[in-house]
Amino acid sequence: MQKKPLTKKIIWLFAIGQLGWSLLSALITNWVTTFYQPSDEMIASGQTIFFTQDRVIFGALTILGGIFAFGRIWDAITDPLIANLSDRSKNPKGRRIPFMAKAAIPFAISAVLIYWCPIDHESPVNGIWVFVMMILFYLFMTIYCTPYNSLIAELSGTQKELTDISTAISFTFIFGSALGYAAPYIWGAFTPALGRVMAIRVTFIILAAIGLVCLLVPVFGINEKEYVRVQETAIDAKSNVFQSLGKTFKNKDFDVFVASDVCYWVAITMFQTGLPFFVTSLMKLPEAMNTTLYIAMTLLSVACYVPVNKIYGTGKIQKKHMIMFAFVQFACVYILTAFSRGTADTNQGLIFGVLVVVFAAIPMAILGILPQTIVADVAKEDEIKTGENRDGMFFAARTFSMKLGQAIATVIFTSLATIGRHNATGGTGYRLSAIIAAILCFAAAVVLSFYNEKRVMATLKEHE
Repeated sequence: MQKKPLTKKIIWLFAIGQLGWSLLSALITNWVTTFYQPSDEMIASGQTIFFTQDRVIFGALTILGGIFAFGRIWDAITDPLIANLSDRSKNPKGRRIPFMAKAAIPFAISAVLIYWCPIDHESPVNGIWVFVMMILFYLFMTIYCTPYNSLIAELSGTQKELTDISTAISFTFIFGSALGYAAPYIWGAFTPALGRVMAIRVTFIILAAIGLVCLLVPVFGINEKEYVRVQETAIDAKSNVFQSLGKTFKNKDFDVFVASDVCYWVAITMFQTGLPFFVTSLMKLPEAMNTTLYIAMTLLSVACYVPVNKIYGTGKIQKKHMIMFAFVQFACVYILTAFSRGTADTNQGLIFGVLVVVFAAIPMAILGILPQTIVADVAKEDEIKTGENRDGMFFAARTFSMKLGQAIATVIFTSLATIGRHNATGGTGYRLSAIIAAILCFAAAVVLSFYNEKRVMATLKEHE
């Protein structure tokens, strides 16, 4: 049982770690595509081309799409390996935080080095550099994030504590993502003196340093032995990673959640990756407006946290129904984006941008808080049934679905982005990507409807 009561201070010290890794992740997810596969507008503003843009491999993948996809697949493969090591760890300081401590510094450094390729013009050497740095980035991200996510279930002893943790890390996640989106304002200030490329690199050094400090806050601020609910695990010491992963995926409710989650992550990643292009190429707004809209969306979403928590707290609406509602509303946002348009001399594009902000806020709040609580619920129910604590493996499998979805999304978006990019009308590929994201969100809602939340919660309530 938990050795010390879980205080708000400990919850927020833990949540700051989420701010760190979400900021570093945002630097890659939000800006790698615009940096290495820029639009014509970005090239005109001084963006250097580092490797061939329109060449494809295997008839579909752009060079950047192939690099990004392989990095995410590699990342997904390492998740269960790190989870198994963490679940079975006998480190006297705890099973999770020692992994986080080792990964934090190289995690932050590799995020910067992805943008610091050695040749300042088009060269295949740059493609190799980005590939290697991407592999290292996702390896260290896994070593930090997989144990970190495991602590969500292990720090919480009740549904209230679980909701409090989920709300806190949702807030810091969205704040870290917004800080990553603020990068154009920072590099815009540096550009006159340094040029666009160097300004971007200096900006990312600053943001990565902030991210590193946040990563280290739970490492030095939380004594895992004092607060974790279960320290010793009944997991079979001889169980290897494949056996543990196999047992995890024998849970049918978890399988349903993961299938839905993959659809969602493909959709949301396509949208996030495409947002700078939607703003500049479809809505015809300045590049910095991308940051303004995202921050506005973030602030409005945070304002929705309280009503979301109150609605969920009544117990009258199941988590899955709230998440399904969020999926459907996100699908509507993506359709709106697909049909957005604007001109340089009117406010038409800005109107579309504001509508996207308003309608995306509620689903952002719901999907920021509730999905990880479902994983924690299923993991706890599985522990009750099997006597084995595999929190690390459950969260690693969920992270696997996220990264698989992101890999698929990157391949689809970077390939679609080449369609009609040089036409007078432009944006055909960007519109197609938004439509596909909408279809996938509808699919995610349908799949999640098969999750048996009533049975899972009944088991947890009986155990309590």
